[in-house]
Amino acid sequence: MELKFVDPRSLKDNPDKARRSKSSPQADALLLATIKAVGIVQPPVVAAETDGGNGFVIDDGRRRVKQAIAAGLEQIAVLVVSRAEDGGAMRSLATSITHEQLHPVDLWRAIERLVALNWTEEAIGIALAQSVRQIKKLRLLANVLPAMLDHMAKGDMPDERQLRTIAAASLDEQKEVWKAHKPSKGDPQVDWWRVAQGLAKTRMYARDASFGDELAQAYGIAWVEDLFAPADQDSRYTTDVDAFLGAQQEWMTQNLPKKGVIAEVSNYGEVKLPPKAERVYGTPKKSDHTAMYLDREGKVKTVHFRMPEAKKKARDSETAAGEDEAIVVSKPRPDVTRKGIEMIGDLRTDALHEALSRAPIEDETLLALLVLAFAGQNVRVDSGAGGDFRFGGRFGRHAAALFDAEGKFAFDTDTLRVAARGVLIDVLSCREGMSKSGVVALVAGAAIGADSFLANMGTEDFLACLSRLALEGSCTDTPVLPRARVKDTRAALVEHFKEGHFVHPAALFASGVTSLTEWLAKNAVTEVEDDDVTDVEDIGADDQMIDGDADGEFEEGYRDAAE
Repeated sequence: MELKFVDPRSLKDNPDKARRSKSSPQADALLLATIKAVGIVQPPVVAAETDGGNGFVIDDGRRRVKQAIAAGLEQIAVLVVSRAEDGGAMRSLATSITHEQLHPVDLWRAIERLVALNWTEEAIGIALAQSVRQIKKLRLLANVLPAMLDHMAKGDMPDERQLRTIAAASLDEQKEVWKAHKPSKGDPQVDWWRVAQGLAKTRMYARDASFGDELAQAYGIAWVEDLFAPADQDSRYTTDVDAFLGAQQEWMTQNLPKKGVIAEVSNYGEVKLPPKAERVYGTPKKSDHTAMYLDREGKVKTVHFRMPEAKKKARDSETAAGEDEAIVVSKPRPDVTRKGIEMIGDLRTDALHEALSRAPIEDETLLALLVLAFAGQNVRVDSGAGGDFRFGGRFGRHAAALFDAEGKFAFDTDTLRVAARGVLIDVLSCREGMSKSGVVALVAGAAIGADSFLANMGTEDFLACLSRLALEGSCTDTPVLPRARVKDTRAALVEHFKEGHFVHPAALFASGVTSLTEWLAKNAVTEVEDDDVTDVEDIGADDQMIDGDADGEFEEGYRDAAE
């Protein structure tokens, strides 16, 4: 075997070559770009002609020779070997079928190595005949957790969509998910679907945003480009869903038409129009109204609706116009989002339960609270029925504490107090949903000073639930000044309250008892007619139920909680 430098144009094709089909233009372009950038890495293999000529026949490397000519190279290095008896046919076939494509993991790592050696993404793209976008995509995939890459290199690869989700997550997030789903010795396969599911995040796309750069900066939205999306579309996105929806909401408020209203949507994604409104599907009239809302993807949608004509009465035109305008009232973003309301419910409940456990409570107050607790909308007692609402089920452990070792109903005052507090903790709740006790829990919390047990709400999670106006209002009585960007204001407040204690006014127990008067009026004690008393006394003890069926109060409360 001998290494020689020859003119590539002098080399002849081997008539016994194994690969006869044409290579793709993309593959040829890639090889040409590589030769121009770094030359021919592996010299072609040639053999001397056997028909009396003094030239060389190509045994291996025909494409390299062809692209070297296209690159304008005057000389290339070749390995000269002795001519085989079969004309090099077996050598050509063996070389062709043993070539293996570089593993994707090795390709990603190789590109990272080039970058470490001061190759720019542009230079790598030119050398590999790839777009800079494609190189960026490969570099993103190289940021997959090394432990995952090592496993992928063994042949267990996720599909493209799963790989995209994994690569888009931070290394810390990948590490936590991999810890839970990495393969065991008995099962070497990875459930990549679960790995990707654990790292998936809701994306809000810039192409769906109605707001511009100014609001994006105000809400601290930093767009990230999806390098896997088609290059001809705007693929920028953010995973800060609250910030995106807040900016959309503020844009709607700023751009609301004269006869417009910001509407909400149902659980099914349908817009909720004002009562008695009739949706207009055709061309709207000047007298029609406009409703703007956000759909499930966070896009701003617009529909038109028509209100029924008011009945003719003796009224002046100004009054009629005033009432008509009153129908359509723009609804700005609430100070606290729904998520924030739910967080307040959780924090209130924790504080209430803490106060019931530790705060000093007079015996009379304790008994009064028990009466209040069983007036809560989350309490139901069915005699003889099963489930969590039975005394024997949910409250049995508290009742059992009132018996001595011999099974006698005997207890001291301290035991009774502990049991009463336990019942109150199980019953009273401020959380949103069916377990909510309603105003009675707020009254109870205010009565025992549960406000002092509320946790610090000056956190990123809670402050992200506040509107811009409410967030800036939280700067009052603090050295923090509102910033141009909502994100910066929130970060400054989080830093300020890191060692302090912040409670939003909406979370105070007293702030939620504004509907107490209405509740008292609804549940006012009235005189009972003699006939009614007789009816009640006729009911057997085993048939008694405390569930509001007599006047429908429980059913109404149950529906409200479910909604």
